[in-house]
Amino acid sequence: MQAPDCQMVIMGASGDLTKRLLLPAICNLGASDLLPKTFSLIGVARTDYSNKAFDEYLEKNLNEFVKDSEAKKFGKVLFKNAHFVQGDLNDPKTYKKLKSELDPKRNHLFYMAVPPQFFLPIIQQLGKAGLVKEDEHSGPFRRVVIEKPFGSDLDSAKKLNRDISEILREDQIFRIDHYLGKETVQNLLAFRFANGIFEPIWNRNFVDHIQITVAESLGVEKRGNYYETAGALKDMVPNHICQLLSYIAMEPPFSLNADAVRDEKSKLLRSVQCLRPEDVLRYTVRGQYEGYRGSPDVSPNSNVETFVAMRIMIDNWRWAGVPFYIRTGKKLPVRNTEIAIQFKTPPSMMFTGTKATNLSPNLLLVHVQPEEGISLRFGAKVPGPVVKLGDVNMTFKYKDYFGSRPGTGYETLLYDCMMGDSTLFQRADMVESGWRVVQPVLDVWRALKPRQFPNYESGSWGPGETNQLLESEGRKWRNIPS
Repeated sequence: MQAPDCQMVIMGASGDLTKRLLLPAICNLGASDLLPKTFSLIGVARTDYSNKAFDEYLEKNLNEFVKDSEAKKFGKVLFKNAHFVQGDLNDPKTYKKLKSELDPKRNHLFYMAVPPQFFLPIIQQLGKAGLVKEDEHSGPFRRVVIEKPFGSDLDSAKKLNRDISEILREDQIFRIDHYLGKETVQNLLAFRFANGIFEPIWNRNFVDHIQITVAESLGVEKRGNYYETAGALKDMVPNHICQLLSYIAMEPPFSLNADAVRDEKSKLLRSVQCLRPEDVLRYTVRGQYEGYRGSPDVSPNSNVETFVAMRIMIDNWRWAGVPFYIRTGKKLPVRNTEIAIQFKTPPSMMFTGTKATNLSPNLLLVHVQPEEGISLRFGAKVPGPVVKLGDVNMTFKYKDYFGSRPGTGYETLLYDCMMGDSTLFQRADMVESGWRVVQPVLDVWRALKPRQFPNYESGSWGPGETNQLLESEGRKWRNIPS
């Protein structure tokens, strides 16, 4: 189904996000015939481009970043009709020029492809220029897409929500998290609730613990300026990891309606136990890889963490007593995002006297990246006269069953923005709930400097205390193959 007519405005159109992700995503949507024939693109930035120079810029990036031939064909046609508005994003004159490029009778989607400190000023300027005023019941839509991070702590997130709500209604705001554009994450709802064999065992009676790993093999590269103000905790946990946590642990929604799904996700995040200061010291680990302080735009004495591990407990009937262990960081052995659900170990007395000792617990893996899929480990008898058990792994890969198609992870999200489907986007209360999870950790870490930074080697799985976090409770991290 094609999206409705739309003029898409990219604020910060000359930046890295636009050329590497947004433009390819738009081209892929067009090649899949999901964009309206009247779709048009307007870029806004300080860069001194004419319309012709902007077209040339788009074509250059089209050739470099768009891989699919059909998507390239679509892009060549689309970009010839693109428009560019040059100006300072804090200058009201820029928005007067932008207004002259927009047709008030058409739908407008404004994408904030800018650093987070510009979110509110741009939205305020859009409001003053009358560009986001919308009749709630009829007429063309006015929607704004905001990238993470949404705030820098709980107080700033609350303030940002309040300030933006003075200009936009909640249903006009689309807080985007590119992780939710991945098919595996979206499939979690179908996997859990469309298969009768899983929901009855998806609780504390059968699950021993759950591990969520978001690992990057690269360092901060040229993002030192951003990372020095964020760090691994703020960069990943309140948004990406809390989104994965909420999908894997939420209660069944009564429907797939956006607010029904988001109600359950929000309820789950509110059920996360807040850590006391003494618990922060016991159940969290922070690290910094060797060489981080030598990265561009990084202080030689930086105490910013590039690795985080922590134990999370959920205080509800489904998950009481089940620990959720999370870890995320830079310069780890592999680039890998997965959710590991480990079930309780079965009783082994019946196998006494056989060679079937040390029974392995069943393990369900949700692979998010780089390969998307699901695998299940279970025990089976090894053929032969002696009773001996071996582990069997059943693996499902999306590309094997459904084929692979080019994508950046933004295609579904951009399409949903145009369709007005906010299921995959965070609501204001969800953003604040995510920050509540990490705020106690932020407070303690601000008050106490790390004892030793850097404290892990590049290519390792973080500082040694990471293993102790699980070993102290008789568990261990899953060994993710390189």
